[in-house]
Amino acid sequence: QVQLVESGGGSVQAGDSLRLSCTVSVFPISKYHMAWFRRAPGKERELVARIQRTGGSTYFGDSVKGRFTTSRDMPSNTVYLQMTSLKPEDTATYYCAADVDGGSFARDWLHWGQGTQVTVSS
Repeated sequence: QVQLVESGGGSVQAGDSLRLSCTVSVFPISKYHMAWFRRAPGKERELVARIQRTGGSTYFGDSVKGRFTTSRDMPSNTVYLQMTSLKPEDTATYYCAADVDGGSFARDWLHWGQGTQVTVSS
């Protein structure tokens, strides 16, 4: 059974940094597009970052561009989301996702982690 397990969330102050991890079992992350989504209370799930399976090129949502980066480590089959200069509006549950095609919307992604909470206070 495919498992995506996120970790690294927590409560921080505005301006702080956090690194989220997503460790995948069953399939190698090199074969899948990987993404990070987030859902804030009362809002739709939003694509934050995506890393392509071939070449590892990345995409970032406008709200996090310049502050967040994503990377992957093949030996550990782990994807990371490095978040810097965090703002209160970054408060959300962050989810890792995987799919052979992927897309801009949550419905485009098949495999999901359970989510990890990030809370940023001002």
